[in-house]
Amino acid sequence: MPSRLPLVPPNRRDFLQTAAATTAGLALGATSLLAADEAPKQETPESLVKVLYDTLSDKQKKDITFDWDHETVFQGKLRTHVENNWHIVDQTIAGNYYTKDQQHLIRQIFVGMVNPEWVEKFDQQLKDDAGGFGKQQNIAIFGKPGEGKFELVITGRHMTMRCDGNSAEHVAFGGPIFYGHAAKAFNEKSDHPGNVFWHQAQAANKVYEILDGKQQQVALVKKSPVEQENSFQGPEAKFTGIKVGDLSDDQKEAVQGVLKLLIEPYRQSDQDEVVACLNKYGGLDACHLSFYEDSDMGNDKVWDNWRLEGPSFVWYFRGKPHVHCWVNVADSHKVPFNAA
Repeated sequence: MPSRLPLVPPNRRDFLQTAAATTAGLALGATSLLAADEAPKQETPESLVKVLYDTLSDKQKKDITFDWDHETVFQGKLRTHVENNWHIVDQTIAGNYYTKDQQHLIRQIFVGMVNPEWVEKFDQQLKDDAGGFGKQQNIAIFGKPGEGKFELVITGRHMTMRCDGNSAEHVAFGGPIFYGHAAKAFNEKSDHPGNVFWHQAQAANKVYEILDGKQQQVALVKKSPVEQENSFQGPEAKFTGIKVGDLSDDQKEAVQGVLKLLIEPYRQSDQDEVVACLNKYGGLDACHLSFYEDSDMGNDKVWDNWRLEGPSFVWYFRGKPHVHCWVNVADSHKVPFNAA
């Protein structure tokens, strides 16, 4: 079996031009945000950000739009900031701040940013964590769509997502993202019932199971890293865990299966960007896989916290006490990370 995922074109603009459209068509005046998903597929999320921007009132532009490199005292560069639970602005998507047409547009942008097969799962996460789409989510727009660089950022509990308009250089997803889920309770049981992301950890643990005894000793690390520490370490770093390049072909194939599940929730162009960024530093072969001994809910030897990391790639899955996932992917280790 090949040791790396196949190369894909590195040009981010080509990704957006060749990826299949995943967003529903624009239909202003929809009575339901959810019903919008059923509209004919026509527009890209990027084009809809421009449409949304053009509908904003002067007050809305003052409240939710910012210069590309806007900074705050506590969060640094606001556009690239990421947390597990934060609100980039005060105004929520649902409610009276946005018109129904604007709410519909925002919903369409969100739907277009994810794999169509994952819309329902994200909706379940949002229902469990925040009462439903838009109830506790916010958006902000950086730059001016149609006139240079721009990016729309969605924030809220267990969610930071970006629609970057092909503007943010060197990074996948438009910058660092976050996803999570507390399906039943803040402190979930060891099998995480109802958690829409737990299957990713189960697949990673299957990799651990097919490692031999010595490999497991290398892969198992005593203590989990600080949750928010997801900066790139570069090609000369000494990573914890086991190097994917040292695995057998069947073990490498299992790790590729894990990566496929990790990127599956997102639109094809973002998936392609992740693979292209990975290939800049040797693909999965250059990554290390770590499982953390201090995070074993239920003492069942199913490791709730684990991390796949390379020179400019971090996917940190934390299942204790519920799922938190920190994602930072770029084609250069020199890209800074901006977290709480």
